[in-house]
Amino acid sequence: MNKVVLIGSGGSGKSTLARQLGKKLNIKVYHLDALFWKPNWVGVPKAEQRKVQKEMVKKSEWIIDGNYGGTMEIRLNAADTIIFLDTHRTICAYRAIKRILQYRNRTRPDMAEGCIERVNLDFFKWIWSYPKKKRPEIVKRLNQLSREKQVIILKSPKEVKQFLEKVK
Repeated sequence: MNKVVLIGSGGSGKSTLARQLGKKLNIKVYHLDALFWKPNWVGVPKAEQRKVQKEMVKKSEWIIDGNYGGTMEIRLNAADTIIFLDTHRTICAYRAIKRILQYRNRTRPDMAEGCIERVNLDFFKWIWSYPKKKRPEIVKRLNQLSREKQVIILKSPKEVKQFLEKVK
């Protein structure tokens, strides 16, 4: 596990697992949210996202967390390990609410400076629709990649904990 991609719905625990895995494996973690948002929630253009990621994946080791579907192939193709947090949407929504309360009027550690935590109804709609709109295409792609890469699908906080305990 030298080049690890973490994907999953908002609130699934990608950033938390990325930090824990990075610490355990002593590998640098890149949070795409921190790289692709500028202060006041201004998004970075797709062309810049692609350029940054193409350079990032050239490194010998990395852990990258985030979805960013328009550039996901760059990461998936370069990774040796793909972790999909297939967490139930009620857990994801609960965690998103908890995160809003925890980081109220502050920027969370895995986000770009100047992006104060906020309530965003579109984000909650995305979380709720993720199992029907995004999950099927991700599962299909992961099935294709499972022949050449290590694909790990974790469906619950318990499975995440068990996975972390096994990582050396």
